[in-house]
Amino acid sequence: MESSETVVGKVGVRASVIESLKGFSFSGVRIRKDELRNKLTMPEYLRLAMKDAIVEKDIDAGKRHYDVIAAGGHDAPPVAAPEAPVVVFINSKSGGRLGPELKDLLQDLMSEEQVFEVLKVKPHEFIQYGLGCLEKLASLGDSCAKETRERLRVVVAGGDGTVGWVLGCLGELHKEGRDPVPPTAIVPLGTGNDLSRSFGWGGSFPYNWKTAIKKTLDKAIHGPTCRLDSWNLVISMPAGAADLVAPHSLKRSEEVVLDQDLKIEGALPEKVCYQGVFYNYFSIGMDAQVAYGFHTLRNEKPYLAQGPISNKIIYSSYSCKQGWFFTPCIADPGLRGLNNILKLHVKRLNSTTWEPITIPSSVRSIVALNLHSYASGRNPWGKLKPEYLQKKGFVEAKADDGLLEVFGFKHGWHASFVMAELISAKHIAQASEIRFELRGGAWKEGFMQMDGEPWKQPMNNEFSTFVDIKRVPFQSVMIKGE
Repeated sequence: MESSETVVGKVGVRASVIESLKGFSFSGVRIRKDELRNKLTMPEYLRLAMKDAIVEKDIDAGKRHYDVIAAGGHDAPPVAAPEAPVVVFINSKSGGRLGPELKDLLQDLMSEEQVFEVLKVKPHEFIQYGLGCLEKLASLGDSCAKETRERLRVVVAGGDGTVGWVLGCLGELHKEGRDPVPPTAIVPLGTGNDLSRSFGWGGSFPYNWKTAIKKTLDKAIHGPTCRLDSWNLVISMPAGAADLVAPHSLKRSEEVVLDQDLKIEGALPEKVCYQGVFYNYFSIGMDAQVAYGFHTLRNEKPYLAQGPISNKIIYSSYSCKQGWFFTPCIADPGLRGLNNILKLHVKRLNSTTWEPITIPSSVRSIVALNLHSYASGRNPWGKLKPEYLQKKGFVEAKADDGLLEVFGFKHGWHASFVMAELISAKHIAQASEIRFELRGGAWKEGFMQMDGEPWKQPMNNEFSTFVDIKRVPFQSVMIKGE
C-alpha cells in the first residue's frame, strides 16, 4: 500500500502536469498570459482617447491624450503599436451565467477599454467614434494610431444575433470607404451558434473556458481570414395593415422601388418598407412560428431560459404545442402548405432573368440558407453528389459563392429526419436573388425569421406583401478558428 506522502506526491505531480498543459495552444506552443497581453493591449493613451470619443460621441474628444504624448518632443521614445490589437464585443446575457465572468476575464487579459458590453456600447458607436478617433489621430501624424487601426481585429462573444449585429456595423466601413475592415473572430455563447460553427470556432464555449479563452484569443490574432456573403432583405407591405413589431435586425426604411423586370399583377398600394441584413438564413412558415413562440416566452419569463440546454427543451415543447409535429395540415387553413399564400421567383447563377418556382403543396416551411450550418450545426441542404448537382443545375454550396440554397420542410417529423441526416430536405432552388410574394387568403398573419430573430408578419387579403433578397455587394471578413 502506498503511503499518504506518496499519494500526495503523485497527485501534486499530476496537478502540475495538468496545469502546465493548460497553458499550451493546440499547436503545442505555450500561451503566456503576459505575452498575450502585450500582443493585444493598445497603449494607454489610445485606449483613453477611444473611450472619451465614445462617451462624448465626438471623435475629437480623445485628442487631448495624444497631445500629451506629442508634447514629449523628439527626445521622448516613440510609442509602439501592439502586434495584434483586439477589441471584444460581448453580450453578457448570452451563455447563461457565463457572460459576466467572461467579460471580467477578457478585461484582465487586455484592458477594460478594449472590451465592450454590446448593450452599453453599441457596435455602431464604436465604429463611428472609437475607430473614428483612431483614424483622426492617424490623420494628425500619429503612426501608432495608424498601425493600430490597420492591425485591428475584432472578437464577438455572443450568439448568432450578436455576431450579425457587429458584422452589419463593420459593413458600414465599406460603404464609407474606411478600409481596412477588421476581420472578425467568434466566442460562441448562443444557443445555435451556426456562424461560429461555420468558421471553426465550435458550437459552444468549453467548460474549461478560463483556459480556453487564451487559446481563442491566440487563434483570433494568428488565424487566417476568409470571406462571407451577406444578404439584404426588403419587406414591402401595404400601408394601413396591422403594425409590424420588427425584430432588432429589421429597420423601417424609405419606400423601395421593386424590380421592374418582374411584372406584378394588380395595383400597387402605398407601401411601408423594412430592411435588414442576414448572414445565415431567412425562413417563412412553421419553423419561424415555433421560434416566435419560444422568443416570446423567453422575453416574458427570462428565468426559464438560463442556458443552451434549457433553451432547446423549451424550443422542442413549442414545436409540439404549435402543431409542427402533431396537427394535420388539413385540420386548419392556417396550417396548410405555403403554396396557398406564397409565390416564389428567383434569379439563378449568372442569370438576369426572373424565373417562377413552383412550391410543393406539402411544404410548410421554406428556408433560404447561406451557410452549411443551420439549427445548431445541421446541414439540411446536404452534401450533394456531382451527378445530382448537374441534373438539378446546382453548384456546390459555399459561404462566399453569391448564392442562397432554397429548400423546404414538410412538417416537424420531416425536419427531424432531415436534421438527423436520414433524408434530405426538399430542394427547391439555388438563387442569386429571390422574391417572395405573400397574400393572406385564409391567413391573417404569417411568421418569418432571419438569423434566429423571428417576427409575426401581418398579411392582407387584397394586396400582396413582397420580400426581396439580394446579395450585399461587399463581403464580411472572417477569421478561421480551425
